[in-house]
Amino acid sequence: MSVPRALERLLRIRGIEEEQRRLRLEAATARLQSLEQAREAAAQRERQGRARITESAVSGELADRVAGLVETDTARARARILEPRVAAAETETIERRREFLEKRVERRQAATLMEEAAARDELESGRRSQRGIDEWFGARVYREADAEEQG
Repeated sequence: MSVPRALERLLRIRGIEEEQRRLRLEAATARLQSLEQAREAAAQRERQGRARITESAVSGELADRVAGLVETDTARARARILEPRVAAAETETIERRREFLEKRVERRQAATLMEEAAARDELESGRRSQRGIDEWFGARVYREADAEEQG
């Protein structure tokens, strides 16, 4: 007797579902990282704009000062736009991680059920084998005793 096909099918399905959830988690993590990089780029651009303003104060170049102000304002606006997107991506990533871990637990439970069923089958097979050996030995002893009585 082997492991029930339903358990094999369940384990296969759970594995596929876990893989799908893992891929969704990876996609959400990639989106989050991309948004965080964009946010960091905006912060870097704002720092560059402020540095340009500082340089223009020393050099007296009005065009550099205006360019620095525009660059700083643009970077701040971009950061404001990115902030809610980053927060949403963080929430999504947390949710995808939770879903993935739930599926992993379900798959492991199915694997445990299969292992237990296989162990039960192995135990029962061992018992049947031992029972067969015991019956063979008992029949042999009985035949030998019967042969001694007749002989």
